[in-house]
Amino acid sequence: MISSDFLTYTLGNGIRLIHQQTNSSVAHLGVLINTGSRDETEDEHGLAHFIEHSVFKGTRKRRAFHVLSRIEDVGGELNAYTTKEETTLHSTFLREDYERAAELLADILFDSVYPQKEINREKEVIAEEINSYKDSPSDLIFDEFEELVFDGHPIARNILGTSENINKFNRDSILNFIEKNYHTNEMVISSVGKLKFDRLIKYAEKHFGNAPAKLRTDSRKPFENYQPGTRVEDKDTFQSHCMIGNIAYDVQHPKRIVMVLLNNILGGPAMNSRLNLSLRERRGMAYNVESNYTAYTDTGLFNVYFGTDNGNFEKALALVKKEFKLLRDTKLGGLQLSKAKKQMIGQIAVSTESHDDLMLAIGKSYLLYNRVDPLNEVFKKIEAITDKDLLEVANEILDESRLSTLVYR
Repeated sequence: MISSDFLTYTLGNGIRLIHQQTNSSVAHLGVLINTGSRDETEDEHGLAHFIEHSVFKGTRKRRAFHVLSRIEDVGGELNAYTTKEETTLHSTFLREDYERAAELLADILFDSVYPQKEINREKEVIAEEINSYKDSPSDLIFDEFEELVFDGHPIARNILGTSENINKFNRDSILNFIEKNYHTNEMVISSVGKLKFDRLIKYAEKHFGNAPAKLRTDSRKPFENYQPGTRVEDKDTFQSHCMIGNIAYDVQHPKRIVMVLLNNILGGPAMNSRLNLSLRERRGMAYNVESNYTAYTDTGLFNVYFGTDNGNFEKALALVKKEFKLLRDTKLGGLQLSKAKKQMIGQIAVSTESHDDLMLAIGKSYLLYNRVDPLNEVFKKIEAITDKDLLEVANEILDESRLSTLVYR
């Protein structure tokens, strides 16, 4: 059972700690760092993700094999990921191994040595990862759409980088990037598990508290002057792949939660989303159709993706635009709006049953907002959304004159 009482603490070096008590025998611990690919210079493109791979390749007291075995030997898992604005290291383990996990995460975060031999090997792994994306147009189009929308800005660059850049990276590249971008006041330790909070504080102080304070004083380069664009590329694919969208609200924007609901109605994960019903269920035009909304520090991105037979492309695109127009022109009826809210509330409630996802969610919220709203507060905000709110957001974000489009044919 989960309570809505999140426990928080700040170490002397600025690292913040958040904990959610559970009764499960399995626990989850992560370190979220407010640094991602948008913090790279052009010469560093791909470096944040490269560090995420290389951080497991050995520390001052452990070789790469021993890093992985430390948690896996007791049945746990160790993982990491990089986004445009975050780098996250996290682990899942039996609750009696809490300190083992905390010590290991601190060791790889602060004491990784990045041996050149291991770095060279990892370059080949990432080169294969880049190639696998190039072979998958349904994945590649997401990155290239961001390049189109955020043209010329650091946030436009894909997370993986280029093979040419990856080959240039060395140990000094890694250490310089970490020195510039890993700030203790932009780190959060997030925990979900059966452990008394005073014991967790003790582990955090012991393993993370000795890291010297390094505070962030600068801010990210803001994205400005969006210009809608359209691009069609000949990829010689069996299907036509399309992305259409617009910039959207940033993480602090008061209309952000309305945008989340609008996105859910239009093309969220449920099979009864408007786009899924229109393109897939009623007409069989697409196997995959979805919409997404991502909020960044100073901007956001809304997009719709679909893949369809080349002969159906124009019809499918017209259907997507028709759904946009309906949301711009027609208020949701009372029953429709009530159902949409209940669906979103249910999805959020169900997602909290995954304690790993919960750990990452509360960690990200604490990293960005320095707070986590209890579920009942989140649900109140959703219930307060009106048909007028949705119509207003639809007319801002789904405005046809503001849409960018990328097509692979």
